[in-house]
Amino acid sequence: MDHQLYLGIDLGKTEHHATGITAAGTVVHDKPLPQSEPKIRALLEGLQATHGPVLVVVDQPKTIGALVIAVARDLGIDVAYLPGLTMRRVADLHPGQAKTDARDAFIIANTARTLPHTLRGITVSEESIAELSMLCDFDDDLAAQITQVRNRLRGFLTQIHPALERVLGPRLDHRAVITLLTRYPSPGRLRTAGRGHVRSVLKKHAPRLAEKLTEEIFTALAEQSVIVTGTSAAEKIIGRLAEQLVQLGAQRTEIETEILTVVDAHPLTQVLTSMPGVGVRTAARILTEVVGKDFKDAAHLASYAGIAPVTRRSGSSIRGESPSRRGNKVLKRALFLSAFASINASPASRAYYDRKRAQGKRHNQAVIALARRRTDVLYAMLRDGTFYSEPTPPVVALAA
Repeated sequence: MDHQLYLGIDLGKTEHHATGITAAGTVVHDKPLPQSEPKIRALLEGLQATHGPVLVVVDQPKTIGALVIAVARDLGIDVAYLPGLTMRRVADLHPGQAKTDARDAFIIANTARTLPHTLRGITVSEESIAELSMLCDFDDDLAAQITQVRNRLRGFLTQIHPALERVLGPRLDHRAVITLLTRYPSPGRLRTAGRGHVRSVLKKHAPRLAEKLTEEIFTALAEQSVIVTGTSAAEKIIGRLAEQLVQLGAQRTEIETEILTVVDAHPLTQVLTSMPGVGVRTAARILTEVVGKDFKDAAHLASYAGIAPVTRRSGSSIRGESPSRRGNKVLKRALFLSAFASINASPASRAYYDRKRAQGKRHNQAVIALARRRTDVLYAMLRDGTFYSEPTPPVVALAA
């Protein structure tokens, strides 16, 4: 469709700024736009009636931009978005250094008019994908909170009893250790409880580990006889932090169940999880970041994820390839972690990883190379709807 008006919208939480530029380059609208459906609808209907086909361009397609996109689609108006990195680079080509909503909205609209190839389409997401995206975002928030609480708890343990922290700190992801700290949150309380009580608490959640861990705990307790200043206050804080970890872990388990329900209902789930290293959470993240987007080939998908190497050449002084610093970081992390997990789950992945390590690549480099290789397979699986098949190693003929 030949658009007659390009409406650039710089998004904000309570108020946006909208700038409309005609195909001839004339600014016909430049005003704030409240985050309100009636206001947005009135503006879009008026511009469409006056100027003809409109293209709405936003600087982010999710969260605060969701309402604008929904209203535009409801009116049958085309929508696109301008990636942030592209916008920053284009902004450097415009005169002035001011950072205002009006200037950003003008840059968005003018870029859409003059450089349409820089735009990204916004396809209508499936309802399940939109729901899955929200659940995954919340799951990521919970994971970040759990990491933060664990680090704080380890910090307090290190402050009052370093030897005990060396035993319990690395195991704070184990339910048995967290339960133990909620009941006995200080070295003194652990000593008073004695081996029998500590062992019985650990046995409820870690029957095989209980005996060994109990001995390690009391060996560590025996290494320090002095009581560090602030231990009594730390005891109260450690107990609360341990309770937080229990609550956050329970919430994450509930969210995982909800994610599993949504993921299981999607037709591509069985295809994704057939690939070694792809579990429920990884499959969910791949679905939210890939479904609804059009990739020409596997290289395009790898570039979008930021796992394709970037070639850098300048005369004879700079030659080589380096990891990309761009791409979808959420998808990149999912592909990286799935590749790492596949090393012990797939003989083909292990062989490829070992080959890259033998070539002198560091661990992360080898895993990224493996992720890039697996992207070719993943693209074909998603395109054709086929399940993963482990490559058959070549048969070497023996000399007679």
